[in-house]
Amino acid sequence: MILNWVLALASSGMLVLLFPRFSFVFLAPVALTPLLVACAREDRWRWRFALGYAAGVVYWFGLCNWIQTTLANYAGISAAVAWLLFALFCLAKAVQMGIFAALAGPLLRSRFAVPAIAALWVALEWTHSWTGFEWLNLGNAGSGMALPLRLAPITGVWGLSCVFALMSAGVAFLILRTSRAQILWLLVLPGLWLLPRVPAFERGNVSAVLVQPNIDDDTEWTPDLLTHTEQQLTRLSLNSAVSHDVDLIVWPEVPAPFYDYDENFTGLMGAIAKTAHAAVLTGVVGRAADGHPLNSALLTGPDGRVVSRYDKVNLVPFGEFVPWPFGLLTSKVSKEAGDFEAGNKVVVSSIDGHRIGAFICYESVFPSYIRKFAASGAEVLFNLSNDSWFGKSAARYQHLQIVRMRAVENRRWILRATDNGITAAIDPAGRVARTTEEYAEVSARLQYRYRSDLTIYTRLGDWFVLLCAVFAGAVLAALRSAARWRPMFLDDSRQRSERLIGLS
Repeated sequence: MILNWVLALASSGMLVLLFPRFSFVFLAPVALTPLLVACAREDRWRWRFALGYAAGVVYWFGLCNWIQTTLANYAGISAAVAWLLFALFCLAKAVQMGIFAALAGPLLRSRFAVPAIAALWVALEWTHSWTGFEWLNLGNAGSGMALPLRLAPITGVWGLSCVFALMSAGVAFLILRTSRAQILWLLVLPGLWLLPRVPAFERGNVSAVLVQPNIDDDTEWTPDLLTHTEQQLTRLSLNSAVSHDVDLIVWPEVPAPFYDYDENFTGLMGAIAKTAHAAVLTGVVGRAADGHPLNSALLTGPDGRVVSRYDKVNLVPFGEFVPWPFGLLTSKVSKEAGDFEAGNKVVVSSIDGHRIGAFICYESVFPSYIRKFAASGAEVLFNLSNDSWFGKSAARYQHLQIVRMRAVENRRWILRATDNGITAAIDPAGRVARTTEEYAEVSARLQYRYRSDLTIYTRLGDWFVLLCAVFAGAVLAALRSAARWRPMFLDDSRQRSERLIGLS
């Protein structure tokens, strides 16, 4: 029993080590192996759930401990209350891994065990998008692996998650020495060589000026300070734009009172656009019809007129709204009065004969949402983000890794404009072409290309997830109908369990 707990926690440790700051990506093909071995050793489904659940708690704690710091520093609560909220977060997010471990047990008895376990992992991983918070998927560990990345434009990040889970299951069977036939499923992996390669690097042929203002999140704004900040941002914008031919000037999402209904501010955007002969895209606070604030991106054309406004659809819990009943314990991280209201549509805008899309900060974690911008005609994507809430934690590097995968899935250049880093240009293969210095007030002219081709993932979305869910469900249903389910779930005899998996 103790060994099972050690194995489960070993998996959670390896999953944490996959991502920044560690980035031990070589662990991706075996990260789930210890947990699967523990599941094979445990015949009681409740204990398998407990093993997976414990691994999930440790995983989310290790990966997202920056959440506690953000809440303590910016949500107006004590460190103790922040730890309590973060602990509740980890306890809630661990459920999927508990379910995975519970169901992996019966799947280990199937002739389709290896692919079914991988399919189950993908299906459960997808549900994070719909259960309060999404962050890094297992497949994100492959954002720099040229061979697995060939799947991303076809299946999205889920295909890479499937490959790593498939390999973990295969290695688990090698360790268990129960069925050599299961190892044969790994022979599908050389098929990755048959898929189109990720595109070779190609230097951009158009430019945008991205401004990184490095504004303190705790700034107490006065009219004079706001005027001074706008003058600084204007100087940074025009110093880089006037002397070069650029299509866009981009300001990030910032913790400053920039309102799209403030005529002085919109007039400033128009003046910058006319002076630079370029469009200006900036993060602003919009206002909904009912008066609630909106986290928005405002696009002003080269003629100084407002072209469009995109209102953020996917809001950050505790960042832009506080879920009930947590409002009794904390306020949201953002200083804007009242909860933000979510937008309701994707916006793609035309500038000089090309179409662009902009999404805001945390929205980058939703593959099926970001693909809608490219599917709606966007030829380049912009990510306006305020990563300064992360402090100097690993979260800012994790966020960059997430955005890199969105570039590969949709074969689009993505330019990230952030408050204090990491401001970057990312090519359609997920390569970081250029970044700016972090924690500095700078502007940079970053190059990119417009692309109009659509990937399979852009066109069809999460078709692969649906296939995985159907396959895993079918295998589980077949096991149950064959009367194999009951012994795995209800027999408490260790001797019977070991006989079933060939360890006695």
